[in-house]
Amino acid sequence: MAGMKGFYVGLGAIAVFGAGALATAMVRGGASLPSGPIDISAIEEARGFGGYSVGDPGAPVEIVEFADFECPACRLAWVLIIHDVKQRLVNTGRVRLVFRDFPLNMHVNARPAHHSAACVAEQGKFWEMHDRLFETQSEWTGRSGAERMFRGYARDLGVDLDEYDACTREGRFRARIQASVEGAVSLGVGSTPSYLVGDRLYTFESYDQVKAVVDSLAGAATQ
Repeated sequence: MAGMKGFYVGLGAIAVFGAGALATAMVRGGASLPSGPIDISAIEEARGFGGYSVGDPGAPVEIVEFADFECPACRLAWVLIIHDVKQRLVNTGRVRLVFRDFPLNMHVNARPAHHSAACVAEQGKFWEMHDRLFETQSEWTGRSGAERMFRGYARDLGVDLDEYDACTREGRFRARIQASVEGAVSLGVGSTPSYLVGDRLYTFESYDQVKAVVDSLAGAATQ
């Protein structure tokens, strides 16, 4: 995974997605995400969103993951690291895990994927969609028609599709996703996946590395 970090570096991620007039196009069975510039004031208003969390809010350690649903290294981390973090550290009350949006502009379907997850999260199923997007990444990455596939995943999760389509059509969370990207860059995030633990950024390659950091922080907190 370390060898992939340089590949995903780029402050181009902070660019506002798209250019030109706001437009909405219909796709078979639903709506596509609008293109065009995002209002700067909307981005400013969205900066307070802290991400999607799981685990005890009072856990002694918080891990914030900055990830891109279309990033192969992020999917690998989901398989090799995040599953174990949830089962061994989150479920035991030692860690609160937070997911922050960091879609990279090099990935054509990243922002639609993150926006789809946000629309599903509005109906209480973010983590189910999070897992589904990583599980099926090879099916939609870099391909046309991905938004239709995302809608199918949302349907399978049992969300209200009329509300999902309205969310997509409006681009309801475009500003919030952009605010997350810009906030991450301001913290020094330049590759995916990156992890903020305490006041330090990490690029973990294994669960054991995560546990070692959690153990050290938890131990320091009890001294």
